[in-house]
Amino acid sequence: MTDMRTIAILEPGYADYRHEAAILADHRVEVVPVRVGDDAVPSLKKINPLAIMVRERPVTAAEIDACPNLRIIVRYGVGVDNVDIPHATARGIYVANVPDYGADIEVSEHALALYLAVQRRIPARDAQVRGGQWDIGQDAVIPARDGAVLGLVGCGRIGLATARKFRALGFGRVLAHDPFLTKGAEDIALVDMETLCTQADVVSLHAPLTPETRHILNADLIARMKPDAVVVNVSRGGLVDEAALAEALTDGRLLGAGIDVFETEPIRPDNPLLTAPNTVLTDHMAWYSERSVRALQEKAAAEVDRVLAGGTPKSWLNRWSDQPA
Repeated sequence: MTDMRTIAILEPGYADYRHEAAILADHRVEVVPVRVGDDAVPSLKKINPLAIMVRERPVTAAEIDACPNLRIIVRYGVGVDNVDIPHATARGIYVANVPDYGADIEVSEHALALYLAVQRRIPARDAQVRGGQWDIGQDAVIPARDGAVLGLVGCGRIGLATARKFRALGFGRVLAHDPFLTKGAEDIALVDMETLCTQADVVSLHAPLTPETRHILNADLIARMKPDAVVVNVSRGGLVDEAALAEALTDGRLLGAGIDVFETEPIRPDNPLLTAPNTVLTDHMAWYSERSVRALQEKAAAEVDRVLAGGTPKSWLNRWSDQPA
């Protein structure tokens, strides 16, 4: 076991980690990218980190136990369904996320872009024109959306930003399903999922993935949606029953879908959404811009800095009444 003071970047995915290193320099730690496969235990045992910083990769109980000196796990981003929080809590290890790095701009913009690409059939038309076709604009239905209804599943910062952008397109009403809200905001009506799915022209998902929200958009609700409706998911893949969505698209029971997140990532080659018609897929990139990635790295490192300085995380998720020794 090494005596070096380290911070593990588990499954690194950024260009470099100079922002983290600069913020943590006073603690005399080395920021170590850990590039591993499914099992990170041997690598983590070797460097025995004080902190793990992670994006999408799971952090398991075995990996947590491989780090006797571990004090904090920080998720680069919002959702922490990839971290074994109960085990971290039992060990007295802080779990924190970064909910405020400003990606409401990027994610809401991406939701709108996916919708427009699906609604206007841009990828299909691009491929056809490049293939030598012309006068194809009326080959498939493109419904009008003036005064249309937007349905938000989750109505936090990103949901609200998305609503503002869709209203600028002429959407007349916004419905939201969010169990954490007791009243609507910005003229948004809170409704149940059945009402949202039966009335919305676009269903856009912006909720965290929890046991309660897994497959919140299920086969039954998809079957109740309008045949010219569009599904947009820029939150978590597990919110949607992907097989049911792909079947509805293939059968022509929905106009299309714009999907940035998937139940298994990277997307499996047998995922039926890959062959579903009028479906635009991206690689969990809705959060990204040069501005947002720097803010994310700096804010995540600041959480580690707080703990190493003897404090508690700003976005401490697994709070306990008496901190374990």
